[in-house]
Amino acid sequence: MKTETVQWLAQFGIEPADRDLWKQALTHGSYGTDEPDYERLEFLGDRVLGIAIADWLYQRNTGSEGTLSQRLNALVSRATCARVARRIGLPEHVRMGKQARDDGGADSDNILGDVMEALLGASFVERGFEATREWVRTIWAVEVEGKAGIAKHPKSALQEWAAGNRRRMPDYEVVDKSGPDHSSRFTVRVSVPNVGAAQATASSKQEAETAAAKKFMERYG
Repeated sequence: MKTETVQWLAQFGIEPADRDLWKQALTHGSYGTDEPDYERLEFLGDRVLGIAIADWLYQRNTGSEGTLSQRLNALVSRATCARVARRIGLPEHVRMGKQARDDGGADSDNILGDVMEALLGASFVERGFEATREWVRTIWAVEVEGKAGIAKHPKSALQEWAAGNRRRMPDYEVVDKSGPDHSSRFTVRVSVPNVGAAQATASSKQEAETAAAKKFMERYG
């Protein structure tokens, strides 16, 4: 592990005892066939992050289960993990092959999110849950104090709008599906009788419904 990386971890109070473990957490699959990558630690870190954030939200909030779940999902999302990773300076410490780095891998939400979770996995293995939870509370503070997950989901917002305006509930219809099974594209149309309709296309039916509801609210809400 590079001296710069050891110094970077030290600013969070982390002094790696098993440097190979932390090196693995920072290693992308493109780095080399002889190097174990972060995937197993990412699997573990994903669960550690979930319970750490859930515990934090439970202590902070009096909201309903649905409200807490909405915030949890936003705070542990790949995009949020990547945002935290960038803010703490993780990208320059990710170990990846030259081609992957040249292709922008060090700024990929997918890779940064995975590596961030892998580091939490390494922290859990070496330092235990309590220390890892405190680290999460330090580096996720901006997100938890912010509004991530507070805004209503577009489908919920549309349903409430329809009820509040004494309209029939929105109707979602898949009007087109294209592409192979592993890369399908769904086009969904949402309509409210006597008001209008909107449609959107995405890689899953759920995402297309969400995007269509958002467009509907922007147009008619």
